[in-house]
Amino acid sequence: MAIQTKTQSAVDPQQGSAPTPLIAIASVIVSMALIAIGNGLMFAYIPVRLGAEGFDPTWAGLIVTGLSAGGLAGCILTGPLVRRVGHARAFMVLSALIALSNAAIGAGPHPLLWIVARALYGFAICGLFIVAQSWLNDALPNAIRGRVMAVFYVAYIAGLGVGYATLAVIDIHTAAASLIGIAFTALSILPVGMTRLAQPPAPRAASVALRQAWRISPVGVAGMLAVGGLSMIISGFAPIHATAKGYSQADVALLLSAMPVGTLILQIPLGWLSDRTDRRYVLAGAAALAVVASVLAVAFDGGALMALVVIYLIWDWAAESIYALSSAHAADRARKDELLALSSSMLFAWSLAGFIVPGIVTVLSAVFGTATFIYVGIVIASAFCLFVLWRVIAARPVPAAATGSFAPMSAQAPLPVELAFAPDEEGRHRSD
Repeated sequence: MAIQTKTQSAVDPQQGSAPTPLIAIASVIVSMALIAIGNGLMFAYIPVRLGAEGFDPTWAGLIVTGLSAGGLAGCILTGPLVRRVGHARAFMVLSALIALSNAAIGAGPHPLLWIVARALYGFAICGLFIVAQSWLNDALPNAIRGRVMAVFYVAYIAGLGVGYATLAVIDIHTAAASLIGIAFTALSILPVGMTRLAQPPAPRAASVALRQAWRISPVGVAGMLAVGGLSMIISGFAPIHATAKGYSQADVALLLSAMPVGTLILQIPLGWLSDRTDRRYVLAGAAALAVVASVLAVAFDGGALMALVVIYLIWDWAAESIYALSSAHAADRARKDELLALSSSMLFAWSLAGFIVPGIVTVLSAVFGTATFIYVGIVIASAFCLFVLWRVIAARPVPAAATGSFAPMSAQAPLPVELAFAPDEEGRHRSD
């Protein structure tokens, strides 16, 4: 997805027709990609370090649950923070909180401290995505918004992959992982601190109305609930389980770094298909594929690494596709004046499931072992697939002329809540 940085410019909403150079817009994207490198490393490092130190895997599960709880708080509290200090300052404050979280991890394997540190990280990273995406949405004209936001997602997921892979080359018994995470977080502040990208107007409050969102798109809300749980257990518990099964540090790094490949590449054909048919068929197919992949993950559990890499790549791809397809399907069914509340409500649903499901998995894992997350994944994907098929029978599809265009998205990058839009702006919300 190439962008013409020399000839093309974005319209700055604050200056009327004055162009905003894409290099200014790129500052936000580069900042998030740099943060992603440190974030990916910390995701991989924590369960491996705890395993190497002999801690029970339940601690790693509690840390994932703490992260999810922080994310839920970030979903609720980021709006007031941005209204108080603005986008740029909020971005820097949240980045500083991530650096502080990484510093606490570097203090050594103290599980209770790590739970608090990762809760702080969850709050900050959810807030950063809301700030970054609403900032970009405000600055971008319709003509290039879809392409730039696709680059935003790809850059972040690529950064996560680089961070995962970095685990293979560090000494986990030192503070190297934390120092690398802090360094990349500090670097991420520089592009935003020096950007000439105009500050959006004071953001409007985004209400959460789950009942209204369900009325608009039951499948969209159910998809966010499903993928909120699936994405957190796959990314959070896969390294915990792999470590408990005895896979090496390098093996865990390979497994995690391969998973974003599906997100980056394989969403495109599903998106192309969903733009040309009822998205619910594609959603049901993605959920069914997640079921098959998770069943295979049980069958090959503890087996050849490369077989597991392929299985988890497909499983992660299917889950990430549910996220993007559910977002597109819900946007197809909403009016423009409903989209702000809809995106806020879907973000809340995603965050809520991302908190509850890891908590359930952590409790069950203490009794049934670290493979529990795979079975929970089977239940979630199966239930969602059946629900979508029921909705196909019960409700008519959206007419083709009323649907928007699919854009690749990742459940590791929360939905954009368009905090920066003024109530009278027209035609700007379709990018949800």
